[in-house]
Amino acid sequence: MTAEERKAIFDNLISIADTISEMFGRNCEVAVHDLRTPEKSLIHIAGDITHRKSGAPITDLVLNALKKYKDNAKNMVGYRSITKDGRVLRSTTSFVRDKKGKIIGAFCVNFDITEFLGTYNVFKDLLEKSSEDERNETFAKNLNETIETLTQEAIISFGKQPSSFTSDEKIKFVSYLDEKGAFLIKGSVEYVASILGLSKFTIYSYLQKVRSNINPNDV
Repeated sequence: MTAEERKAIFDNLISIADTISEMFGRNCEVAVHDLRTPEKSLIHIAGDITHRKSGAPITDLVLNALKKYKDNAKNMVGYRSITKDGRVLRSTTSFVRDKKGKIIGAFCVNFDITEFLGTYNVFKDLLEKSSEDERNETFAKNLNETIETLTQEAIISFGKQPSSFTSDEKIKFVSYLDEKGAFLIKGSVEYVASILGLSKFTIYSYLQKVRSNINPNDV
């Protein structure tokens, strides 16, 4: 894909984003992401539901999908998410592909339904979703916030602080974060190294081992 072709795609998406946001008003936000740089993928946002600006990173939910399914990741439609200030959203993420099917971006619509929860019948179609459609998603304003959220989730799942981790647990911790797509973000290796009290070279070594499907107990 040429630079001109890529620019044309994203210019069209930006125009569509502005149109959708204008149509649905203050309760709607539409974000356009260029996934060449996940750590600063947000290139345009119409609306202000999540209080993000251009240059913000991709969400952890999208990172996880890309890590798990790569270019086979499917669009996520109508899932429920909650902002840091407690607002309830219905969100949809559509992946943008080039002619070869490679994912190059994401087009995300967030609709704030907080005010409408008391008028269930009016928005019945929007709100009647099974619990299977509810997903956790972090709308980070900067790179550090995304990495911090992912590492805190990992620490909670381990049930103790990294300072108490054994060598095997540190490897499993790195494996957990890798599965969540944390290391797709620039600077994450250094951040995790500081959390675990290791060098970035040790983290790279752990990543090589877990990605080679080596049992941590054999390390």
